[in-house]
Amino acid sequence: AVGEIASIGPSCDGYKPGDAVAYIAGAAYSEYTILPAKQLIPLPDIRAEYVPLLVSGLTASIALEKVGEIKSGETVLVTGAAGGTGSLAVQLAKLQGCHVIGTCSSDRKVEFLKSIGCDRVVNYKTEDLNQILKENYPKGIDVVYESCGGDLFEIALNRLAVHGRLIVIGSITHYSSEDGFKTMKTSPIPAKILNKSASVRGFFMNDFMHLFKEHGTKLATLQLSGQLRSAVDLGENSPRAPFRGLESIADAVDYLYS
Repeated sequence: AVGEIASIGPSCDGYKPGDAVAYIAGAAYSEYTILPAKQLIPLPDIRAEYVPLLVSGLTASIALEKVGEIKSGETVLVTGAAGGTGSLAVQLAKLQGCHVIGTCSSDRKVEFLKSIGCDRVVNYKTEDLNQILKENYPKGIDVVYESCGGDLFEIALNRLAVHGRLIVIGSITHYSSEDGFKTMKTSPIPAKILNKSASVRGFFMNDFMHLFKEHGTKLATLQLSGQLRSAVDLGENSPRAPFRGLESIADAVDYLYS
C-alpha cells in the first residue's frame, strides 16, 4: 500500500508526519494502520503508479539483480512479458543495457511491449518461439525471467547459453488451471544444464525482505524520473468506477479479476 504518515512514535528516526511511504504487509485495505518503521519504504510523493512497484516491481528488480545477476550486454528472455512483473522486468533489463526478448499472447500486447522498449517481441500464439531463439540467438539466452511454466519453461531451458541463468518467479500455466498444480512434464533438468554450466534458480520475494527498502526507493525514483513506466488501470472500463474509499474495495477487486 501507499500512503502518508499520520503520526510517529518516539523512536522512529528519519520519518515525520506527512511523509509519503509504502509498505508490504497486511491491513492494506484500511484507512489507518500501525507499522514498525523498519517496514516502511520512503517515497518522493503519493501516486497510484507506485503501487505496482511494490510486488511486481520488487520481484523484477531483486530477482534480476540478485538471482539472475544480469550484466550489460547480455541477452534476456522475459516470459509473460506484458504482465505486471514481466513488463517491469523488460524495462529494468533494458536500463541495465541488455538485449531483451519478450513473449506474449496477442497483437495488442505486442504493441505494448514495443512501446516500452522490448527489442524482440514474440507472440507465441502466432510465432514459433523455439525456432526464433534457435535461429536468431544461436549462442543462447544468458538470463531468463520465467513466470509461465509449461512449454515456455521447456523452451527457455533448452535455449540457455553457457553460464545461463533461468529464474523461476512463478508457473502460471500450472497453478491457474481448474485442476490445480500439476507435475510439470519436462526432460531431466540436470542433463540440460550440466554441459552448459547453467542454472535454474527459484525466487521467492519474502526471502529478500531486507532489500525491499533499497529496491523500492530505486524503483520509485526511476518511475518519478520517467525512466520506468508503471501501468495502472484505474477502472475506466468498469461501470462501477471510479473506485474511491473503503466502500469501493469489493468492486475494485471484482474488476481486478474480471
